[in-house]
Amino acid sequence: MASTLSDQLEEVRCHAEACLYSTGSVLEVRAGISAMANIPLPPSVKYRYIAAETMIIENGVNNIRKETIGSLQRLSTALNILEKYGCNLTSSSRPKYWRAVKHNNPVFRATVDAIQGGRAVLCLYGYSNQQPDGLSFPDEVVEPDIEKVAAVTLEVMSLRMELDMLIKEAHPHPEFFERIIPSLNQKDDFGPISDAVAIPSSLRESQPLYMSLASLSQSPTSAFLPVRTANASTSTSISTRHTERANHHRTVVTSSKMRKNHSSLLSWHCTHCTRVNSNQDILCETCERPRLASSGSAKDEFPQPFTITEWQCKSCTVVNAGSSILCAVCERPRLATKPPATPTRPTPTPNRPAAPVLGMPGDPDSQWMCQFCTYINYTPASVCEMCDLPRPEPTKMRVKLHPPSQVKKVPVLSVKPKDPPMEDPDLTRQKLMKEEGLKLILLIRDGEKKGVSPEEVYTGMRVSGVGNILPCDWLKAELPHLLDQICATATSSRAADLKAGQNQNGTGTSEDTGVEEEQTRGGGVTLSRAEAKLAWLSAGGDTERAVKQALRDRHSKVKELCSLGFTDEVRCQEVLRQSEGEVRGALSLLQRPLMEPFHQRMWSDQPEPPIDINHPDKQRVCRRLLAVYDLPSWGRCELALSLLQERTAPYSLDDVVQAVRESHDRDFIRRVLAKECPICLSDFPHSKMQSLTSCQCSVCCGCFQQHFTIAVRDKHIRDMVCPVCWEPDINDPEHLNSYFSTLDIQLRECLEPEVYDLFHKKLTEQALIKDPKFLWCSHCSYGFIYDGDQLKVTCFQCRNSFCAQCKKPWESQHGGLSCERYQCWKRENDPEYQRQGLAGYLRDNGITCPNCRFQYALSKGGCMHFSCSQCRYQFCSGCNNPFHTTCAVIHCSVTGLHAHHPRDCLFYLRDWEPGRLQALLQNKGVEFNTDTPPGTQAGLCGVIEQKDESGQQTDSACGAQTQPGHAGLCEKHYREYLVSLINSHSIDPAPLFNANELVLACRRYQVDDARGELEDDVTYYTRILEKLIDEVPLGDKVPRKK
Repeated sequence: MASTLSDQLEEVRCHAEACLYSTGSVLEVRAGISAMANIPLPPSVKYRYIAAETMIIENGVNNIRKETIGSLQRLSTALNILEKYGCNLTSSSRPKYWRAVKHNNPVFRATVDAIQGGRAVLCLYGYSNQQPDGLSFPDEVVEPDIEKVAAVTLEVMSLRMELDMLIKEAHPHPEFFERIIPSLNQKDDFGPISDAVAIPSSLRESQPLYMSLASLSQSPTSAFLPVRTANASTSTSISTRHTERANHHRTVVTSSKMRKNHSSLLSWHCTHCTRVNSNQDILCETCERPRLASSGSAKDEFPQPFTITEWQCKSCTVVNAGSSILCAVCERPRLATKPPATPTRPTPTPNRPAAPVLGMPGDPDSQWMCQFCTYINYTPASVCEMCDLPRPEPTKMRVKLHPPSQVKKVPVLSVKPKDPPMEDPDLTRQKLMKEEGLKLILLIRDGEKKGVSPEEVYTGMRVSGVGNILPCDWLKAELPHLLDQICATATSSRAADLKAGQNQNGTGTSEDTGVEEEQTRGGGVTLSRAEAKLAWLSAGGDTERAVKQALRDRHSKVKELCSLGFTDEVRCQEVLRQSEGEVRGALSLLQRPLMEPFHQRMWSDQPEPPIDINHPDKQRVCRRLLAVYDLPSWGRCELALSLLQERTAPYSLDDVVQAVRESHDRDFIRRVLAKECPICLSDFPHSKMQSLTSCQCSVCCGCFQQHFTIAVRDKHIRDMVCPVCWEPDINDPEHLNSYFSTLDIQLRECLEPEVYDLFHKKLTEQALIKDPKFLWCSHCSYGFIYDGDQLKVTCFQCRNSFCAQCKKPWESQHGGLSCERYQCWKRENDPEYQRQGLAGYLRDNGITCPNCRFQYALSKGGCMHFSCSQCRYQFCSGCNNPFHTTCAVIHCSVTGLHAHHPRDCLFYLRDWEPGRLQALLQNKGVEFNTDTPPGTQAGLCGVIEQKDESGQQTDSACGAQTQPGHAGLCEKHYREYLVSLINSHSIDPAPLFNANELVLACRRYQVDDARGELEDDVTYYTRILEKLIDEVPLGDKVPRKK
């Protein structure tokens, strides 16, 4: 039987899950949930994912049945919220923020977080990542597991339905839950109810409880008194024991009435669809609207609900009106605040109706998303379940109407009409003040739009009265005439005020006398409209007070101007009228004639007179320094003056002012003003010294200009370095561009125009050298850009031709032949070339500058450090690696000018004996020459090389003694010839290294030469030789011409 029930459960579960996350209808999902709830299996067997039995025990076990029912109701409410989370995840249109559940949500804290096991259900949904403010899906999860979420949601729906049936005592198999929660077997403490007698509330205090049943039957039902059947006989014996009630007989109420009253206590009528629901139900089973009245037919008066008139924003703490949804300052919504209830008693619209299965994929039209918190709500609800904010455009819900049930009419008690309440005078006064204040606010706002101040509006309203004319209109029409009247009254009041002042000098008080004296002194003045308007406003619209106030203000202003040194009262009165009563404007008008000489001197074409530092008035000199040179403070001016007045200090005024601006330290300023030039050994201020960005050396402007003028005119562009330390290293191409870009700015200001143009020309040639199409003429050493594709190139300077590839002078035999074939023909057929022998070979394979590609018909023997005469690039003639002073090689400890050579460079192989070099060539099968060519001069080497004679570099023949078997060359040049063959065939000299040379090469090129234990010499040297050859390649810049 259990197996059959389990199979049935599995079948129903699979069908309901498929309907839940697919396109199944709402009715199919509801039928599946109902079928699952009605299957007679314990919760531990029925629920696969959620720990239903554990949740019921942890949240519902209590010794009192009433408290147990309340705990189960809270658990059912929390399951309702968890069900909505699951429905949102299975819906095709999920909310925007579906990935996270926030703990600060008031609904979450009051429902899901208030029960045991709520967060475990969220983890089953997929909210397994713990955050500081809630739960969320892991970052690697893109979409929720719809099938699992649907299965868990289905179990949550089924458990909620079972709990609802259990609370309503309608569960078909309550024994499974009574075994888990024993308190469900208990009954109410009052026992079974047998009678419910309605006692009018008006008779409770005036009549005893043993009143006759006939009198009670005539009164309307107001309250119920439940009576225990177990105590019926006891109450009867007690009542008949009294002497006056000996003949009294109790009338037993019929059972039908008992059942009716009992059912009225356990049910309630829905005010919308008139369906009779159980007393345990919060929502109507038909329309899902909440129960709005208490159980039974009790009609106790509801207490007046509290109306929210204002609320405080949780973000910016601003108190807003109760009717506003968004904060007036930060525009954040009002969160977790229920809308205020109306004070009347009409049937309100439900705020949070539950929807057991609404919102499933089968019924998408029943959903709506809150625009503030994006929570998915359901159609019957007009307020968001999460943030309690109303729906923007609530849709009208169709309500199925049922015919009203027959309700027994109950007679209404006659109520004595109440006397109308007395009107509170304070409330009347406050109401009147509020109306007047609102009216004034409207007038002020209207005045602001028209450019009228609030003071003018208020005063105009008082003066214009309560007529139909608005204050703004009155101010525009009547105020100018009134101000003119005030001005005229003030002007003509001198004689009358003087006479009145004279009459009151003997009888009036001292205060009145002072006032009249002020009026007398101000009499005869001409006021401006602005002064009259200010006085009129300060007087509150009273014209007489405005005249007195205007005269008093004018007198005080004249007195203030006189205290500043302007004693002409008539002139003061005139400028005050012109400036409309402003003291600052009047003062400006009075000072303008005094500033006229200064203005004439400022705007004249004559030069500013020099500052005389020996003037006896030191404050005058400091003021001139402060005004002309804009020094930061008065103390800096005094410091500059003291430095200028020193006898032994030949400082100029501009140098001292610039130094004082930078510092206030006297010793530091003296050091700045007296810096020694390392070239001319003269003292100059810091402002007259110049330095390059590549070093810290400073020279005077004259030496700086002279050095770079000579370098541009007579030297190469690479000689334009610091004249003191000769920095920077121009061979480094990374620093070259940045150095010349800053040097160009400095030379533009100090060099003559023709010298600066020459500098730019050399700088342009230096940039053109790096162009791949740049060629040097082999006849006149002229450089130019060649864009053609022919081998024959004609120089634009000397009009001679040469080969663009091999750079040799052009001959007719070169036409149609490659450079290699032409060289072979020349060696076989040119007698002059044959007569030169290996000397001509070394000349043709001479030195080529790796920077500018200029060719030199010179040998490489002797010093390997070569400096190009065209670009001043310094390099090794054997491997073309640069010579530099700042080395970029890691772990290099060499200081000064040096280069790093590969092991096949002539720098190392020139020390080998010719026989050893010949053996290396013989091992690789390379032929070499040993015979002297016919026609050459015997005994002397004719190879051309560069020599340094008396500081000048000249090209001349070697002239050294030749050796037999060296092909008519000296030993030095014969070694060079053999090394050129080795480099042409890329032969590695490492196999002929001896032990010391091998270890030294490994250390030179950072190769690990550690010797292993019990390793013999042969094995050790063989191993490090192979390691050297594998890890360190041959030179990549070594010339390898064949």
